[in-house]
Amino acid sequence: MKRSAGILLPISSLPSKYGIGCFDESAYRFADLLKAAAQTYWQILPLGATGYGDSPYQSYSSFAGNPYFISLDALIHAGLLTAEECETTDFGKHPAKVNYRKLSEKRLPLLRKAYERSGISKNADFVQFCEKQAWLEDYAMFMALKDEFNGAPWYAWDEDIRMRTPQAMTKYREKLAEQAEFYKFLQYQFCTQWESLKAYANAQGIRIIGDIPIYTALDSADAWASPELFRLDKHGIPTAVAGCPPDGFAAEGQLWGNPLYDWEKHRDTGYAWWIARLAHCFRLYDAVRIDHFRGFDEYYAIPYGEKTAVNGRWEKGPGKALFRAVERALGKQEVIAEDLGFMTDSVRQLVRDCGFPNMKVLEFAFDSRDTGNQSDYLPHNYTEHCVAYTGTHDNQTIAAWFAEIPEQERRLAREYLCDRCTPDEELHKSFIGLLFRSRADLCVIPMQDWLGLGDSARMNTPSTVGENWQWRMGREDMDETLCKEIRRMTELYGRAPQMHDSTERR
Repeated sequence: MKRSAGILLPISSLPSKYGIGCFDESAYRFADLLKAAAQTYWQILPLGATGYGDSPYQSYSSFAGNPYFISLDALIHAGLLTAEECETTDFGKHPAKVNYRKLSEKRLPLLRKAYERSGISKNADFVQFCEKQAWLEDYAMFMALKDEFNGAPWYAWDEDIRMRTPQAMTKYREKLAEQAEFYKFLQYQFCTQWESLKAYANAQGIRIIGDIPIYTALDSADAWASPELFRLDKHGIPTAVAGCPPDGFAAEGQLWGNPLYDWEKHRDTGYAWWIARLAHCFRLYDAVRIDHFRGFDEYYAIPYGEKTAVNGRWEKGPGKALFRAVERALGKQEVIAEDLGFMTDSVRQLVRDCGFPNMKVLEFAFDSRDTGNQSDYLPHNYTEHCVAYTGTHDNQTIAAWFAEIPEQERRLAREYLCDRCTPDEELHKSFIGLLFRSRADLCVIPMQDWLGLGDSARMNTPSTVGENWQWRMGREDMDETLCKEIRRMTELYGRAPQMHDSTERR
């Protein structure tokens, strides 16, 4: 990576019409704004179809896209929906919050209307798309079966289809052919629209950083179609699940509930599933951030049925063998390792062996439990080969964080900034400037931090369900004034793309 800057804004947070951000004109406008602000990267959150808790890290598929991101305006333009149908549908009244319940009730029926009017089965491009996506058949059947069984998880379906017996697969393929085609139609629309948006962003000089969870959801097409790749019993129930041990942020740890991989099976197959998954990601994105990268070195296994993460234990992951296999199959790719959390020498060595830049989060730098000035998160200790953030989607905004940390830590942060005068409500800019001055190759700032927003704009609070993944940016939030301010700071600290070009010419 060259010295550069980017902004983190999930697709869901775009100020689109109809209740949630999507691949409509607001996405294209944001790409224009990034260019005007001299940014090089647009980082997003996972694009997967969300499941439990509306979390993009608990998806029904490691491959499929979220149908909520399909632009309804594009379907109107194609004659598959009417403007009146979309404008009279209640997607929720709060412009700064996504209402997932309303989307589930209202958006999918609209998409179903578009499918029924499309005559898609006769579309040659659609047929070719379906033939190329090796994962699509299982995903479409999985979703059609979930509808058939009233939303029940696959491990609660009738035994014959849960176990995918040939007779049951034939029976349900015939019975649910139309419903399965509907889900294929959604993925066709998703992929077609995303490819157009990405091509547009790339033409503006903006590279997309995607984000993939290390784990899949238990109730997913992946676990149903390939249970042998996971630590599941014969009934499809996990023997152990994923999470994090107790620490200073969570006294009982974090119980994520995802099934763990059977790494021996993956090794025996030459890591074919992971190679296919990452190949798919490298087609979708210009760079990929892999969440919870430390789990490839050691992962935390919690016995299934536990109510907390207290009784888990560390077990050995695949290590660099996985990434050597990926590189042999796919060549060198741009990957960011999310190596946050409990760090060990072996995790650090794995990141070095893979050659991936790791992450630095400024909010972790002023913890009063650390002593001295040796914290890896203090900007003067950054190396070039890292990606620096004020905070991530799992953290408070920088403004909310500074308001709530202990007074001792606030004093330390201001002392480090050499700034005792800037009002608290403007201090977010000082923290961004501090990161931009660092040696980090890339600085990525959440949009909420450029806007100086408080906790109401927080994207996710780990280990909670119900109020997460909802924040949306206002249509006028990133105006010309802020755009110029971001550009000036980006240029001032040598992170603007034209500066790379002039340096190379010299």
